[in-house]
Amino acid sequence: MTGISASPAPAPQTIELTRPDRAVLRGLRWRCPGGARAVVVHGLGEHAARQRNVAEFLARRGFDVVAFDHRGHGRSDGARGALRRSENLVDDLAAIVDSTASAPILLVGHSMGGLVALRYALAHPETVAALVLSSPALDPTLSLGQKLLLATMSRLAPDLAVGNGLDASKISHDPAVVRAYREDPLVHDRITARLARFIVDGARDAIERAAMLAVPTLLLVAGDDRLVSPAGSRRFAQRAPRGRVDERVYEGLWHELFNESEPGRTRVFGDLGVWLDARK
Repeated sequence: MTGISASPAPAPQTIELTRPDRAVLRGLRWRCPGGARAVVVHGLGEHAARQRNVAEFLARRGFDVVAFDHRGHGRSDGARGALRRSENLVDDLAAIVDSTASAPILLVGHSMGGLVALRYALAHPETVAALVLSSPALDPTLSLGQKLLLATMSRLAPDLAVGNGLDASKISHDPAVVRAYREDPLVHDRITARLARFIVDGARDAIERAAMLAVPTLLLVAGDDRLVSPAGSRRFAQRAPRGRVDERVYEGLWHELFNESEPGRTRVFGDLGVWLDARK
C-alpha cells in the first residue's frame, strides 16, 4: 500500500472537523505528502495522542496519518463518555474519512475504536483498503444483573455518566504506560448508558454480520486481556469469510498491544509491518 520510509515521523499538526450538530472534533495529522492515507481510531476514555506509537510507526512507513478524538473524549466537544445518538461515533468516522481521503484508506482501530472501525468497514467497504483491529471491543457478554441495569439506565437515564470500570493497572505490563495513563488530564473514566448500549449492541451486530466482511483484516488479540475478552475476537474471526481475517493472538500480553512492555511491543509492530508489506 505504501513504501517504507527510513526518515523519522513528522511532528503532528492539530486539525478540526465541525459536525452538523456543531460538535467540533479535534485531532492530529502526521502529514506525508503523496502517502497513502491511514486513519487511527482510539478507545474508550482515552484520546488520539495515546495512539502516537502506531501513528508514528505508520508515518515512518510513508502513510499520511489522521487520528481524531471521539466526541466526548480528549479535546473534542461533548460531555465526557456521552453520545447524542447511538451511531454518533460511526457517523463521525465516516465524516472524518470523507474529509481527509480521496482513495481507500488503511483503517486502524483499538478497543472501542476497533469496534467503531469495524462497524464502519462493514458499512463502507469501498472506502477501506485494509483494516487493523487491536484488542477490539467485540465481546457483548454481560451478566443478567448487568443486562437489567443497562436496560433500566437506557430507559430512565441514558445520558447519566458513571464510572466505566476500566482498571488502568491492566492496560499494559509497562509501568510507565500505566503511570502516564493515570496522570493524563485528557483521559477520563466516564460512560453513559447510551454509549454502553452502543458498545454492547454494536459488538453483537458486528459478530452477526461477520460473514459480510469484504476488507482484508489483521486482527491483533491480547491473549491475557483483562479489559476486553478475547472471545469476541475469536467469534468474529470464525464467522468471517475464509482468508479474510489474519488473526494473531499474543499470549501473555495485556490490552494495549501497541503500548505493551518489551519484547511484546516490538513483536506486535513487527507483525504489523510484515502484514502491511504484503498488502503493497
